[in-house]
Amino acid sequence: MEKKYDAVVIGSGMGGLVSAVILAKNGLKVCVLEKNNQYGGNLQTFVRDKTIFDTGVHYIGGLEEGQNLFKYFKYLGIMDELQLQKLDKNAYDYVTFDNDDRVFPHAQGYNNFVEQLLTYFPEEREALEKYCAEMQRVCHAFPLYNVEKESEYNEDVLQINAKEFFDSITQNELLKAVLSGTNSLYAGNTKTPFFVHALAVNSYIESSYRCIRGGSQISKLLVKQIRKFGGEIYKHQEVVSCNFENDNIKSVVTAKNDVFEADIFISNVDVVATINFVGKERFRKAFVNRIDSLKVSPAAFSVYIVFKPESFPYLNHNYYHFHNPELIWKGADYDKALWPQGYMISIGVFEKDQRWAESMTIMTYMHFDEMKAWENTKNTVANKNERGEEYEAFKERHTALLLQTVEKKFPNLREHIQSIHSSTPLSYRDYIGGLDGNMYGYEKDSENVMKTFISPKTKVPNLFLTGQSVNMHGVLGVTIGAVSTCSHIIGRDKLMNSIKQELHENA
Repeated sequence: MEKKYDAVVIGSGMGGLVSAVILAKNGLKVCVLEKNNQYGGNLQTFVRDKTIFDTGVHYIGGLEEGQNLFKYFKYLGIMDELQLQKLDKNAYDYVTFDNDDRVFPHAQGYNNFVEQLLTYFPEEREALEKYCAEMQRVCHAFPLYNVEKESEYNEDVLQINAKEFFDSITQNELLKAVLSGTNSLYAGNTKTPFFVHALAVNSYIESSYRCIRGGSQISKLLVKQIRKFGGEIYKHQEVVSCNFENDNIKSVVTAKNDVFEADIFISNVDVVATINFVGKERFRKAFVNRIDSLKVSPAAFSVYIVFKPESFPYLNHNYYHFHNPELIWKGADYDKALWPQGYMISIGVFEKDQRWAESMTIMTYMHFDEMKAWENTKNTVANKNERGEEYEAFKERHTALLLQTVEKKFPNLREHIQSIHSSTPLSYRDYIGGLDGNMYGYEKDSENVMKTFISPKTKVPNLFLTGQSVNMHGVLGVTIGAVSTCSHIIGRDKLMNSIKQELHENA
């Protein structure tokens, strides 16, 4: 098969799908190539015991009318068809600790956020208000974060260290831990810049939702829009090499030996993988060395529980738990002998205002080096390859350890379990394609922020990058990143003006 397009998008993660919709809406003939059996990257869902589980998108923020992701989704043509369950207004997240029966809420709406926490920290109004004000200031300073108001990067904003910021607003160690307690959303550590925290958390404070029956509905709606505007999309097409004409990519070749020719190429796969199939010699040596020197964010071990019918109550919020407040910025640096030292819990939602939980997902950090014995195996729906009895024993052992920890907060949890399943960093690596199964791309460092900012433009004139490895992760971050990538192709002013005009016409 040989085909010719205006643009070929490699990888159907959120960034690739959004880029494809934008280009197709703007008149380009677009094709998307996906190596796996399912589109969507982190938006993928899977089924165990007839129950749907999310791979990565457990809740989304900024989806109320007038908010940023709402506007972008409206422009992409998917907002009106999304099926959503709004999380608890007074506690979309709870932060908890061992030996403390209190549950500390993160509430929707900044005023409400402050008021709910004042119940536990009545002397800390000034600190809470400083936190909220700085969150909004930092977010407003970011380009494309707000559709209506464009900004340029402010280096002062980029260099604020998250932990140091929390230290600056209060001496109350527990409050610091509560405010930063959802930092597994971005794998926060002592080097993390505050803007990473702000961009990850702000939209949830604005509004928080779960996707009914999983986040794959987002990818399905985006695929529908790609096809609506004449685009094509193919599964089981892994790009393995490129053909060049002078300095430009003329076509890409897939593992099936199919050839896809285009004027423009966008890679939504890991940057290291992109460099490998394009060819290291096509990039500046300094760029390749910089990418090789970057540290990827941690990986995860996850447990997926299917509950007995009408057994465990549905919880309309998430839990972020730590053994103690001192571990907040050290979660990924756990001692194997003490694993797990914290976890995140999310409940699956299958219908609006449901009473009983059908499923629970529990996630905790896991080092990829624990996978060394099986790192050369690969196991996906499209490429079955069992990893062996020792691997299964490893999963069972760690599942039991994680359940023991969770039962301290949820006694008798096992009584409600119908079946239990698990995944390791290898599952994430094989299905999502992230280096070493990382969750969020490359780690950011407040002391050298620009080192981890990767431009969508490359030395190859007609090759562009998008996805969570390029700047920000998460549904909102990757959507903004795709808009940024497409602005280099369409023209920033032209693209942003067309987005604003369409939003105003549909208002």
